Amino acid sequence: QVQLVESGGGLVQAVGSLRLSCTASGLTLDDYNIGWFRQAPGKEREGVSCLNWSGSSTYYADSVKVRFTISRDNAKNTLYLQMNRLKPEDTAMYYCAATTYYRGGLNLKQACPFQGNFGYWGQGTQVTVSS
Repeated sequence: QVQLVESGGGLVQAVGSLRLSCTASGLTLDDYNIGWFRQAPGKEREGVSCLNWSGSSTYYADSVKVRFTISRDNAKNTLYLQMNRLKPEDTAMYYCAATTYYRGGLNLKQACPFQGNFGYWGQGTQVTVSS
């Protein structure tokens, strides 16, 4: 059974930092394209950042470039999202996700923004940024 479990969310003040974690079981993260998504009330779920299975390519949404960093610890089978200089606009439920295609060749720029390209999902962790 595939499970993705997010942690690390919480309430922080603007310009603060959080580090989100996504621990996977039932699949090895470095065999799949993986990423972080977020969804704010009344808005569609959007791709925030993605990392391809080999670790050779990353994608960041324009709104989080420079501020956020995606990384992976293969030994722990865990995906991270380091979020710095947080803004109230970053407030959302954050989800980690993985594609279902083993070592798939994926154009991250084209695929990451759209949740339909990802088949495995965690239950999310809430990030709230106060001003």
